[in-house]
Amino acid sequence: MEARGQRRRRERWWIFLCFSLPVCFGQRVSAQIRYSVPEEVKVGSVVGNCAKDLGLDATTLVDRLFRIVSGSNDALFQVNQNNGILYVDKHIDREEVCDGNSACLINLKIVVEKPLEVHYVEVEITDVNDHSPSFQDKDFGIEVAENTVTGTRFELQTARDLDVGANSVRHYHLSKNAHFDLEIKDSVYGDKTPFLILQKPLDREITEKHRLRLTAVDGGNPPKSGMLNITVFVLDVNDNRPICSSDTLTITLRENAIIDTVVTIINASDADSGLNSEVEYTYGRNTKPKIREIFRLDRATGEIRVKGLIDFEENDIYSLMIRASDKGLPPLNSDCQLIIKVEDVNDNHPVIQITSLSNVVSEDANIGTVISLISVNDKDSGINGKVVCRLSDNVPFELKPSVQDNMYSLVTKERLDRELVSEYDIKITATDLGNPSLSAYKTIFFRVSDVNDNIPEFSSNPLELYLTENNSPGASIFSVSALDKDINENAVITYHIIRGGGLQNDMASAMNINSETGVIHALKSFDFETVKTFQFHVLATDSGSPSLSSNVTVNVFILDQNDNVPVILYPVSANGSAEGVEEIPRNVNAGHLVTKVRAYDADIGYNGWLLFSLQEVSDHSLFGLDRYTGQIRTLRSFTETDEAQHKLIILVKDNGNVSLSATATVIVKVVEPKEAFAASDVKNTVKDEEENNMTFYLIITLGSVSVLFVISIIVLIVMQCSKSTDCSSKYLQDTNYDGTLCHSIQYRSGDKRYMLVGPRMSIGSTIVPGSNGNTLVIPDRRRRDSGEVRIAD
Repeated sequence: MEARGQRRRRERWWIFLCFSLPVCFGQRVSAQIRYSVPEEVKVGSVVGNCAKDLGLDATTLVDRLFRIVSGSNDALFQVNQNNGILYVDKHIDREEVCDGNSACLINLKIVVEKPLEVHYVEVEITDVNDHSPSFQDKDFGIEVAENTVTGTRFELQTARDLDVGANSVRHYHLSKNAHFDLEIKDSVYGDKTPFLILQKPLDREITEKHRLRLTAVDGGNPPKSGMLNITVFVLDVNDNRPICSSDTLTITLRENAIIDTVVTIINASDADSGLNSEVEYTYGRNTKPKIREIFRLDRATGEIRVKGLIDFEENDIYSLMIRASDKGLPPLNSDCQLIIKVEDVNDNHPVIQITSLSNVVSEDANIGTVISLISVNDKDSGINGKVVCRLSDNVPFELKPSVQDNMYSLVTKERLDRELVSEYDIKITATDLGNPSLSAYKTIFFRVSDVNDNIPEFSSNPLELYLTENNSPGASIFSVSALDKDINENAVITYHIIRGGGLQNDMASAMNINSETGVIHALKSFDFETVKTFQFHVLATDSGSPSLSSNVTVNVFILDQNDNVPVILYPVSANGSAEGVEEIPRNVNAGHLVTKVRAYDADIGYNGWLLFSLQEVSDHSLFGLDRYTGQIRTLRSFTETDEAQHKLIILVKDNGNVSLSATATVIVKVVEPKEAFAASDVKNTVKDEEENNMTFYLIITLGSVSVLFVISIIVLIVMQCSKSTDCSSKYLQDTNYDGTLCHSIQYRSGDKRYMLVGPRMSIGSTIVPGSNGNTLVIPDRRRRDSGEVRIAD
């Protein structure tokens, strides 16, 4: 090793000695010498004899304090004070010390005193071939379309060798194959980049994969090598690859460019159509990681922006290989080379001045309305003093440049809507055109004033009101409310009831509304038996100019109360009182039908369901009254001791919560039997049977209707309670509801049979013109000649 070091010293490039002039009290001599030593030499190896080369007396070195005082990585070397020999003091790895630079120089400063002398020693660390070429990956895949033209180049991974000079990668070898050849291209960094050249057209149907081996060989002695396994996948069809607007694009970029500065836009076009012509951009496979940290490439647009710090002193040139690929199947690509030269800087920020015409803008302002005037100044000159302004995103404003440089007008570009956005904080960004560019920011606050552009809105339409009859006139029965999205006077709402014209509007005249609160009052008391439902309309008008309005329909449903007393239909005397006389033979048996009390109630449901009871009778053992039908029958046969005349007072009572009642008086006279009475008795027996049958069916029908009515009421109460706490709405099911027939009274006049019903009529019945609205004509299957009145409940 020592012989090798001596040989190296004999081959050192140059020795230069320089002596300085005397200074101060002694003589200061300066000289510079240079040595060369290979890396990886043993510790203690001699680099050179500094004392001899500097012409110093070796015997005086100790006394003159011959030593190394400073230098880069001075710990690698030490000097022997006894003989002046410079030797290696630590293991030297050139790649670690010099980070791969082509020239690796270590500067040392040697000082001797008495007199003081300063000498400079430069030691060059020469490279030895201690590293083999290597690829980033062991296996590398390439997709090549089968219609790729011959001569097409495909960039391969570049082999990296930490050694430099002749010991770095010198050449590549490609395994023997029938389709591909190899081409080597020197990069700006001095690397040799291999490209695969297609020499013969591919046919995927014959061979889908081609397996190649790329060998990188350095120039050492002996040489070292590294291998890369290449698999070429043959794909189908897309026959036009993107074409870069320039194979090599060179631009300049100033150092310290701000983050997100647009560097350039790589533009490549593809003659195909559809997905085959849509181009996306990626970095080349051999792009260094450092470049990816500094620049960001937009995959879709090819826009390159600054991502990291641009430092001219660190690197004054960047070479980027951009791969432009289409979206065909398979995709085709081409490589665009971008060389960025860094230059030196812009140091003044723009200054923004805002002249606001008003901080309030009307929401009905026309597009193009000027809101503010903006001026921008930059103390820099030339391109560094030119400023570009922009607004924050998603605002309905834009900047219009003036004829004067750096003057802008802030104008509306869209219609405003205060109900969506009532105020804006607009951020204005001013950026000069220096490189790197500097920016200034300012915020303008605007409030959008309201115009009357929204009508009052009701929560639903129509509204439903359930009102119990016999309400107190003037009392509050309902309240309506509308909302207006505007503000201030534009949202102040007044309410009016629309009146005039038609029956429904006549009913509306019985309503009054508080114009400010929307509270509705009934001016009269309603009668269910007269009106069961009606509607009116409420108009809501705001106070804007011009005012806007909307209306809502209120459907009113009158609920029944037990406010009608039962009316006695039979017996009725000539003077109109409820009193009648019945004559029966003394020889009638028990169960004989004396007569039947007939009555009806104008109310509906339970309020109209009548019950009969004997309030007063002369002999309780003689007569009995059916509770539901009103039939009076004998309980036993008459005896000789029974009175010839009996007075019965019948109480007729409805089933309302507070029941109402009426009374009827029946005078029963007991007469001696005659043949006429016997014939009449036979006839009455037939009649009784018929009436009993009809009564039985009516009782079943009324019972079923009553059960259904109760079930309906319960269901309605549950449904209404789940919707609202308004108990007055629990008894009606739909807008056409007008009560349930809970009773019926049949009677005959002449040759027609009638039924008295509640407000709801039976299906198939007809109203007799001129008769009571609750009276129905019932088809009679058997014509009766007598004028007898028959009543069934």
